[in-house]
Amino acid sequence: MPYFDHPATKRLLPIALCSALPGMALAQSASPDQAQAADELNPLVVTATRNKSLAGKTPQKITIITREQIEQQLAITQDPGAVLSNLIPSYSPSRQKLSNAGETFRGRSPLFLVDGVPQSNPLRDSARDSYTIDLAMVERIEVIHGASAEHGLGATGGIINYVTRRAEAGTVNQHAGISLTSDDDFESEGFGHKLDYRISGQQGDWDYLGAVSRQERGVFFDGNDEVVGIAYPGEIQNSESYDLLGKLGYWIDDNQNIELSLNHFDLENDGDYVPVTGDRDAGVPTTARKGNPDGEPGYNEVTKAQLAYSHGDWFGNDLDVQLYRQRFRARFATTPYFPYEDDAGNTLYDQTRNESDKLGGKFTLSRDGLLDDRLKLTTGIDLLQDETRQMLVQTERTYVPETQFRNVAAFLQGDFDLTDSLSLHAGVRQEHAELKVDDFSTLDRSTDDGDPKDVTEDLVSVDGGEPTFDETLFNAGIVYQATDWAQLYANYSEGFGMPDVGRVLRGLEQPGQDVDTLLTLQPIVTDNREIGTRFDWNRFGLELSYYESNSDFGERLTEENGVWVGNREKTEIQGFEVSGEARPSDAHRLRLSYTHAEGESDTDGDGEVDTKLTGINIAPDTLKLGWSAAWNRKLSSHLQYRYYFDRSVEDPELEFEGYGLIDASLSYRLPVGRASLGVENLADEDYFTYYSQAARVSDDYYFKGRGRTLTLGYQFDF
Repeated sequence: MPYFDHPATKRLLPIALCSALPGMALAQSASPDQAQAADELNPLVVTATRNKSLAGKTPQKITIITREQIEQQLAITQDPGAVLSNLIPSYSPSRQKLSNAGETFRGRSPLFLVDGVPQSNPLRDSARDSYTIDLAMVERIEVIHGASAEHGLGATGGIINYVTRRAEAGTVNQHAGISLTSDDDFESEGFGHKLDYRISGQQGDWDYLGAVSRQERGVFFDGNDEVVGIAYPGEIQNSESYDLLGKLGYWIDDNQNIELSLNHFDLENDGDYVPVTGDRDAGVPTTARKGNPDGEPGYNEVTKAQLAYSHGDWFGNDLDVQLYRQRFRARFATTPYFPYEDDAGNTLYDQTRNESDKLGGKFTLSRDGLLDDRLKLTTGIDLLQDETRQMLVQTERTYVPETQFRNVAAFLQGDFDLTDSLSLHAGVRQEHAELKVDDFSTLDRSTDDGDPKDVTEDLVSVDGGEPTFDETLFNAGIVYQATDWAQLYANYSEGFGMPDVGRVLRGLEQPGQDVDTLLTLQPIVTDNREIGTRFDWNRFGLELSYYESNSDFGERLTEENGVWVGNREKTEIQGFEVSGEARPSDAHRLRLSYTHAEGESDTDGDGEVDTKLTGINIAPDTLKLGWSAAWNRKLSSHLQYRYYFDRSVEDPELEFEGYGLIDASLSYRLPVGRASLGVENLADEDYFTYYSQAARVSDDYYFKGRGRTLTLGYQFDF
């Protein structure tokens, strides 16, 4: 019986349909001292943690990306992948593509959320999950480092939660913005622009928000003024996108709030360019020229609907109920792997489309003040149903059969203040999952002897099945406030994930197999161990952390004949992160981070890891520096530098030659509104991206990074 048809679930749904998460504190622009004072008086609640932990009080490293930091980045680049890479320690360098394959977090896959609603599609990873919302709609980004089971499936590397904007105080508040983007030679084909508008307010017990953004992107130019190559999985250059966000909330009383929110994001390539294949051995990059590519343009289309309810004093407990639905569609460009013949007898090639539909619910109950105000308990139940498949667009053939994943999980988390300076944190989560796949036949991907006239030609038949999985996941941590300025923490946590089921199923080549006995479909359980320390010396802060991330049956991607294959292998990853911030004066803020990671996998199956993980999994050692300055009440600036260090592995073709990038921006407050000028890659560095060098040996995917790029922006609040 489906979980959403279960009698117990039906009894809960009417309650949930009257519900919403509580309104979150509004983030207002303020001076550094005002912001610090606000943080001290009102510590930031991290909504990505189910027990609503306070920032700086957790046994696991957490990064909060504020709206101010997001706007500093958007003044320089509109690429969400670049923003994450610039601001999150241990996040891989951006590919500067729509596909974020190879963009890992601590060497593993992060779980992307929007207001707690999962955006990742682990059953058939299309590597598009960081492009499901425009950052103009986001108030802050909450990042949990390392494996976590708090939100269920997918967070083997960590959690990245986009918290959307809330209604501002007042009857009507409006915002309008525009930005213009160009390469430094001002080529017309490189021009781009973005428009966004937002209106929000509060009226009596109601609050509302509506926002829209629309963006057009030109082509990208590298440091040698050549057009950057077009990638098959998906492009953000030469594309258009828009985002619609709407929220309506109602306060039943001082303790109860209900909110409905909808977000629709659409990004589609314009299809005006075709790739010009490079020569990796000769150091010649893949570029692009004007032309008409085969097939339909690629796109991302994502719709999220969410209904949430909060009660701040339900029999002395905090109650949060969240129901959601997410619809994800991603179309990929044409490849030579799927030939077919049209009515005129011409041989054409098909393209694929991922389709994923999620339906879920999260029920959380929390009680504070137990045992003389020392114990807080949080419990809840999570439900998820995910249906995913991958189709061929033109011939409507099934490439990956429809896979239905059903998951129910119950959890209990406890936070206990043993003394005023020592707190203990522990929890358990019980996962029960069911995977259902009907009988299916794989497709023949051959281009040599596959007959384009026979679009029903199959490689092998596979019996379906309904395997079930049960996992008990634990976490335990400790936080010790050694002095007023020094804090120590340690943490053990487990993350639950599934391998890329679609990649496994579509790649089966041996007859007589069935889904129930496929060992490669077993879950990925990742153990994360972390120790760290935080220092806070008034105007100076520093955090050091060391982590180990191990999985006895992990997944390592390798490329075989142009196709990515997921190998189930033991993997071990270790690394450390150093991040610091200094405010030498009220007007200046400095930020620094340095990260190191290394990992190995067991490629020969002897139970011992023996082969270094390559750039498809591991980011290079990275140094990041930032300097923000408020020169007066009107003029401010931001300067940032990133250096990616050389990295070597067993395969000499995947060795990485490092590079450094500088970005800068200026912001000036006008009599009406605020103007900004940003420069990405200020030094016009001519370089090949980390992914092109270290993740994949391919002439087709040998791309340079974007050269010097200018962005002029204007924003107006009224």
